[in-house]
Amino acid sequence: MAEKMSPSPGEAITPLQQMLASGTGAILTSLFVTPLDVVKIRLQAQRTPFSKGKCFLYCNGLMDHLYVCQNGNGCTAWYKAHTHFTGTLDAFVKITRYEGVRSLWSGLPPTLSGITCALGRGAGGTTSPCWPGPSPVGAVTVISPLELIRTKMQSRQLSYRELGACIQLAVAQDGWLSLWRGWGPTVLRDVPFSALYWFNYELVREWLCRQARRDEATFMISFMSGAISGTVAAVLTLPFDVVKTQRQIELGDGEVHPVAASKPSSTWLLLRRIRAESGTRGLFAGFLPRVIKVAPACAIMISTYEFGKTFFQKLNEERQLRGL
Repeated sequence: MAEKMSPSPGEAITPLQQMLASGTGAILTSLFVTPLDVVKIRLQAQRTPFSKGKCFLYCNGLMDHLYVCQNGNGCTAWYKAHTHFTGTLDAFVKITRYEGVRSLWSGLPPTLSGITCALGRGAGGTTSPCWPGPSPVGAVTVISPLELIRTKMQSRQLSYRELGACIQLAVAQDGWLSLWRGWGPTVLRDVPFSALYWFNYELVREWLCRQARRDEATFMISFMSGAISGTVAAVLTLPFDVVKTQRQIELGDGEVHPVAASKPSSTWLLLRRIRAESGTRGLFAGFLPRVIKVAPACAIMISTYEFGKTFFQKLNEERQLRGL
């Protein structure tokens, strides 16, 4: 047992210490960014209303409404509905006003459960591409059902009974594989994100160390490197995040949204449909909350991990010097 928990030669910390270092950052990050995640999901779940002659078609991501304008007036009433958001700040205000502050932390339980599952798979386990850990593909596959439940909870107000009914309906219609809905676009988001993040993180960290004339990165250098590299990766992979959200919010909405089955399920067809309906801007829905979320999330994650790793390295070195 002592041999299994001995410090690894490369990092001089035990697997348990590595789990504590990464897990602390993950929990802090989840508590901090969940409201931004809720806003991002809400913005991505709604689709841009558009007018056709005297008729007005509105879709909130769950159902379509055809509204006939009276003498060309009255269409603006749709934009004033509390279910439609015009931007990040508007979403924050409306969600808080009509659903309560607690709604901003919707989906937190499955998020924390995902962290627990990831840590249970070993040191450095990950639920986020900016974690040091195993392959993003493996992480996505393991965590995908929890990610789907989290997205569903954040897309609109749902009681646990309603959520259970959605899952039961989806499983009854499409089998247990429906719980992995959105796996494809999630992989296409997380694998490039991970590659972009770590490549840019190393470049930015080395550059900042040279500018500061330091051999090792400080907490602030790690924080800034994580924020910059996370922002770049978040922007470039956002279209796949939009597709993932729209695929997952359809779970169990067969009765409410009977045309969902006729919609294209291919990631590339969905990208084309979103662009056709909402333009290129639609592929970057939720841009601001995602950037505001990912930049500090990656910064907190990596800097907390680096700080914890350094702390445990020094602690182990002191123990060795004392002969413990």
